Amino acid sequence: MQTPRPAMRMEAGEAAPPAGAGGRASGGWGKWVRLNVGGTVFLTTRQTLCREQKSFLSRLCQGEELQSDRDETGAYLIDRDPTYFGPILNFLRHGKLVLDKDMAEEGVLEEAEFYNIGPLIRIIKDRMEEKDYTVTQVPPKHVYRVLQCQEEELTQMVSTMSDGWRFEQLVNIGSSYNYGSEDQAEFLCVVSKELHSSPNGLSSESSRKTKLLQARGTRM
Repeated sequence: MQTPRPAMRMEAGEAAPPAGAGGRASGGWGKWVRLNVGGTVFLTTRQTLCREQKSFLSRLCQGEELQSDRDETGAYLIDRDPTYFGPILNFLRHGKLVLDKDMAEEGVLEEAEFYNIGPLIRIIKDRMEEKDYTVTQVPPKHVYRVLQCQEEELTQMVSTMSDGWRFEQLVNIGSSYNYGSEDQAEFLCVVSKELHSSPNGLSSESSRKTKLLQARGTRM
């Protein structure tokens, strides 16, 4: 029974190479290169593999001594997971990281580090850090203050409502006092502010006006 040959992936837009073009062509290095990654054969060009000069793949196709064996078709044997090699090869082709929704970025990062593809490593790490920051963000909290003031102070109170503070409720507490010849009512003013927090603490400190509101709240 004949053993089936590994699956071959060809670079889009390119014609198939002549049979047996797995490594050297007659008289020198050929344009096409076969890579047998974990049993799956990838077919691409030497120009693609040499896109990152310091990478393992660039050194391999330039003939440096990397101790890489070949299979019966002449393809370079690389003992790595072929699942994550596709995105790496495509990155060398067009400079973009494209992943299936179920593909783990950690796996692609591991392979990118093995092949020493610096730009791809930085892109993946930046994406992972951005996701971690989004996940660890703390939902905003609401801080409430109850301020006691006289009727004549309400206008001044409105003018100091800044830095995100807003009125929630105004309650007439029913007491009054004489101010000169006029009776003045007293109120409880409920204000609130939304604070956005991060894993490292509050995003901003209370301003001078916020502290003023807090100080007024101690009159309760």
